[in-house]
Amino acid sequence: MTDLHPVIAKVTERITERSAATRLKYLDLIERGRDAGTNRAQLSCGNLAHGFAASGEDKAVIRTGRAMNIGIITAYNDMLSAHQPYGRYPEQIKIAAREIGATAQVAGGVPAMCDGVTQGQAGMDLSLFSRDTIALSTAVSLSHAMFEGNLMLGICDKIVPGLLIGALRFGHLPTILIPAGPMPSGLANKEKVRIRQLYAEGKVGRDELLESESASYHGAGTCTFYGTANSNQMMMEVMGLHMPGAAFVNPGTKLRSELTRAATHRIADIGWDGNDYRPLGHCIDEKAIVNAIIGLMATGGSTNHAIHLPAIARAAGIHIDWTDFAELSDVVPLLARVYPNGSGDVNHFHAAGGMAVIIRELLDAGLLHRDIMTVARQDLTDYGKEPVLQDDALVWQDVPASRDEAMLRPASNPFQADGGMKLLQGNLGRCVMKVSAVDKERWTIEAPAAIFHDQDDVLRAFKAGELERDVVVVVRFQGPRANGMPELHKLTPALGVLQDRGFKVALLTDGRMSGASGKVPAAIHLSPEALGGGPIGKLRDGDIVRVCAESGQVEALVDAATWDARDIPAAPPPPYDTGRELFALFRHNSDLAEQGASPILAAMDAELAI
Repeated sequence: MTDLHPVIAKVTERITERSAATRLKYLDLIERGRDAGTNRAQLSCGNLAHGFAASGEDKAVIRTGRAMNIGIITAYNDMLSAHQPYGRYPEQIKIAAREIGATAQVAGGVPAMCDGVTQGQAGMDLSLFSRDTIALSTAVSLSHAMFEGNLMLGICDKIVPGLLIGALRFGHLPTILIPAGPMPSGLANKEKVRIRQLYAEGKVGRDELLESESASYHGAGTCTFYGTANSNQMMMEVMGLHMPGAAFVNPGTKLRSELTRAATHRIADIGWDGNDYRPLGHCIDEKAIVNAIIGLMATGGSTNHAIHLPAIARAAGIHIDWTDFAELSDVVPLLARVYPNGSGDVNHFHAAGGMAVIIRELLDAGLLHRDIMTVARQDLTDYGKEPVLQDDALVWQDVPASRDEAMLRPASNPFQADGGMKLLQGNLGRCVMKVSAVDKERWTIEAPAAIFHDQDDVLRAFKAGELERDVVVVVRFQGPRANGMPELHKLTPALGVLQDRGFKVALLTDGRMSGASGKVPAAIHLSPEALGGGPIGKLRDGDIVRVCAESGQVEALVDAATWDARDIPAAPPPPYDTGRELFALFRHNSDLAEQGASPILAAMDAELAI
């Protein structure tokens, strides 16, 4: 067995030391939750009767309190393709629970918004804080003290982080996440990008664009590009929170149903009354969080997790920062190229061996913590195999090697020697850049700044021909406190057109891009944000800005005296429509992006004096 890489060991040890006091407080919290907190046995007769009043054939079993009652937290809606398959899952889970003498109830629902629908629209300003809303909804759902285990139905961008943040406050409960899988592959990604750029240039109309998009996003299941939603599923595998290999099995298949059934049976095995108790708060520890970061680097995963992972970790009493990400990125090779980092999508990745190959290769190379508490029967070794049906029975088999090295490579022959995410810092603050899809000659851009306070103004300038030059497009007042930190993925086609015309182009912003960050270098999540005094507010049109993933620089090349004398302009007024004003409390109290951009965790830490 290969020893753990020394840098991974060092970073893990540093995180453990940094988090010692807060992690101890957290573990004490969940111990009290199990031993002294409210549970079904302590409910009054009136409480309990309310809890099983409508449970039909399960009422007698719930009433006795002798078998596990499983809480289901569902993000089902039938507008969002990734979550539409969940409509029938609760009944499937209840049937599977009865097979082993257990019961299940839907504990509650959480909102599930789609960034694909709201991208570039007013609703996107609610997107990031929907994560905190989901966390609150999860906590409310679990507060009824009716459950000894928890199955969570959620996949997409903010939904999985929100579910975990909420469930970690009930970390004494064993918890398994159940995905629904990606939709089958549609229009080839290269063709989709071509049509988007033609539309940005005005060479095709809305009808052609809509036809292309409809051929890409065409059925039930997760979008097939490797964005935040599918990065979520990857992380749940390397953290051991799925049934092994569950991430990328298509909806509506027999294998998908059997994995859901197996998760239901397994949650009963790992309850606190048995010999294999595996509570969520112990499964998510420092090593599991490090594994999640490593998985992101090895697969070129979503930049959004530079925000979400610090928030998830913090909910478990663990503190990580972007320096941890950068040091791990330096030693973790890139093993996968999945669109937008390559031509194939997650279905092609899964067919090539997918997560089983990734996990086995990283374990064999000493690049993952094997000895984490997973929801499976052993440790992370279980996740180096893929699920299949043999005579209608679910089994896990070895995948000897990648079936397609254009998609997935061994650690001995990676696509590149380091991971796909870089930390940049300088007189403009700290930010991250995903470079796994960026040609290396574009890792350094030094050009005059063009300053904007709204992404629509960028597009107007593009259409007017005002950006036909080498340029660093600066979009500021996009941080969590300014407008909720929307994704700016709407800018990708226009900036891609400028790059294809031969210009040196970069994006610099205190907002987000997305898990779909592609070929244009984007220095994002710049912190501190402009609102409140971040130095990005000092930039002026024409200032030379250097963005360099090679040296880790994000610098305004402005004389120091001139720079120090500059004021920061007033922020644009906050938007008031489409419900955004309801999130004013969240905006005003959010903390820095590097800390997770979470108002509820900031408030929680203040209350607990952490």
